[in-house]
Amino acid sequence: MSEGSPASIARASAARSLPVLSFGVTPVADILLTGDQLGEPEPAFPLDVVFDPETALLQLAGTIPPGELYGGDYPYYSSEVPSLLQHFRASAQKILAERALDRESLVIEAASNDGYMLEVFAGAGVPVLGIDPASGPAAVAQEKGIRTVVDFFDLRLARRLRREGHVADVLLGNNVLNLVREPGDFASAVEVLLGPDGVAVLEVPYVVATVESGAYDNFYHQNSSYFSLVALERLFGAVGLVLREAQRVPTFGGSLRVQVGRGGRPGRSAREMLESERARGVHTYDYFMDFGERSLKSRDLLIEMLRGLKGDGASIVAYGAAGGMATTLLSFTGIDSSVLDYAVDVNPHKHGLFTPGSHLQIHSPRKLLEDLPDYVLLLAWNYADEVVADQREYLARGGRFIIPIPEPRLL
Repeated sequence: MSEGSPASIARASAARSLPVLSFGVTPVADILLTGDQLGEPEPAFPLDVVFDPETALLQLAGTIPPGELYGGDYPYYSSEVPSLLQHFRASAQKILAERALDRESLVIEAASNDGYMLEVFAGAGVPVLGIDPASGPAAVAQEKGIRTVVDFFDLRLARRLRREGHVADVLLGNNVLNLVREPGDFASAVEVLLGPDGVAVLEVPYVVATVESGAYDNFYHQNSSYFSLVALERLFGAVGLVLREAQRVPTFGGSLRVQVGRGGRPGRSAREMLESERARGVHTYDYFMDFGERSLKSRDLLIEMLRGLKGDGASIVAYGAAGGMATTLLSFTGIDSSVLDYAVDVNPHKHGLFTPGSHLQIHSPRKLLEDLPDYVLLLAWNYADEVVADQREYLARGGRFIIPIPEPRLL
């Protein structure tokens, strides 16, 4: 492997890019505002989706410095989403059951957040090392006893850790590969840190699920790459790694979990999924051509519904309105505090702050029972079952949920 060369995979794609969908200039998600900041300029950048036929990657055009997207006060804490916590802890238990890990092993996680997954391995007596650029969640992990490097996971850091003697028997990366601007650099970092018999277990939002469900809100500045299995095969194949396993999992509206290792040929589950994707043309531009048109239609229907309800005097609030999906949907539709009264979110770190662009003040979900708004726009629609179960009393007292994707409907 020539040093640094795989990173050119992402950079070179700009000359080959084909347009798919433009959202215009949108605010940066998860950069929340205090009341004093509402009148100040906000970070906002173009959000344009393009396809690269050589890598089979759907990506965002343009680059935003990571410092504009993440920081010490980055407000996302994985442990505060119960369904995600259960999902990734089950994944950790599966890995423990399948691999002979002991006190001589090492599990490394890229974007380890607050230690939500590594603590399962640590609890089983397996040494762990977390890597995360956000000092807030990293501090929470360290309080749990999870050794954490506060930095971005990239080839530079991987080489340093390897020189220090860190070699991964298992390398974890959940919803992180899709966030990096240079996927080739990430793949190279995995190759550097992976032991001879080690495996990388990665999850990424699955572009097939995104396109088939019409989930245009999956596109936001942090989420810069959108993977099919064909794209993952090409990415890791460029650094000499092989797909061992592949399966669909339900997180984030539909994701892929893959295992990547050294040598051999793709495992059966990976081969079957690759064949299925190629038969459907997932690696071609034609597959994505009507996605933009369907997204525009869905957006217009939602605008019509919300403005119609508001015009009839209904009170409407948003649920889960502080993340990337919510920021994109609210910006794309132009829906703001003139239509929505406020937002609620389960994350207490966000309460009292305001959403970017739309300027909705964020409260605890308890406020739904205090105010009983007529409708709740469920921007966290991919957690609909969980949210609806938690809000049974609100529904019993006459409240209604609006599900915006793939087309708006009432619950």
